[in-house]
Amino acid sequence: MSLEAAGAPRLVLTGGRRRRSRARRLASVLSLVSIVCGLLLLSDAAVTLVWQEPVTAIVGLIERDQVDRHLLSYRTAPLARADRRALSKLANVRQRIAYLARHERQALSPGDAVGTLQLASIGVSATVVQGTDAGSLEKGPGHYPGTALPGMGQTVAIAGHRTTYLAPFRHLDALHPGKRIVLTMPYGRFTYTVQYTRVVPPNAWWITRNVGYDRLVLSACNPLFSASQRIAVFARLTTVRPAPITSRVAGKASKWGLDPSVDRLGARR
Repeated sequence: MSLEAAGAPRLVLTGGRRRRSRARRLASVLSLVSIVCGLLLLSDAAVTLVWQEPVTAIVGLIERDQVDRHLLSYRTAPLARADRRALSKLANVRQRIAYLARHERQALSPGDAVGTLQLASIGVSATVVQGTDAGSLEKGPGHYPGTALPGMGQTVAIAGHRTTYLAPFRHLDALHPGKRIVLTMPYGRFTYTVQYTRVVPPNAWWITRNVGYDRLVLSACNPLFSASQRIAVFARLTTVRPAPITSRVAGKASKWGLDPSVDRLGARR
């Protein structure tokens, strides 16, 4: 006859033992969660070091896709009749480009698409937006509102992130003298040649001053993962390729529009 049949007492866990068992299971789960979180943090740090911060990269992709690029071409958003009439009265291409640049600048609002920036030597092609506030820079490189647009004969300044939000300016330090920078606007394609690079304090606003010629300044935090300094790349305009202007009525390039055969700052080829 078995002990159970003989009425031997069964082994029953007391309340204290149950609580200790639950505590051990909870501790195991918490340990596992801590290990996973630690691995994720290490992975995030490693990816950020070799590439960019991945979480803000996803946010940057979403924000970038929400930028309205409709106004980046006069083919899709033709000029009004009054603007076309004013352009027809200007004597040369340089004056017409300056007029269109002023027209664009007045129409821009924070977060609007300004143009397309291409840094072929470091593999960057990005839409530039208006503004350098946090929200605008999540969408891409931001144009300093207080500076000119290409073609106005002044300094154009653009800022961008180096480690977050797609990090468009991560390798800004690799833009050595002689490298080309292309900024495409609705009214033309502007090619700049890098002159020099400077590391400056965060409050060095002199980098945005006008210097008497068309200049482009690209800036970002420096060094990587720090905002203690700024790295600034200075470039001078060397080539302009005007864009054809589309009539709102005719729907085609008009004879008074910018002549696409004009290049190299207005010198005919």
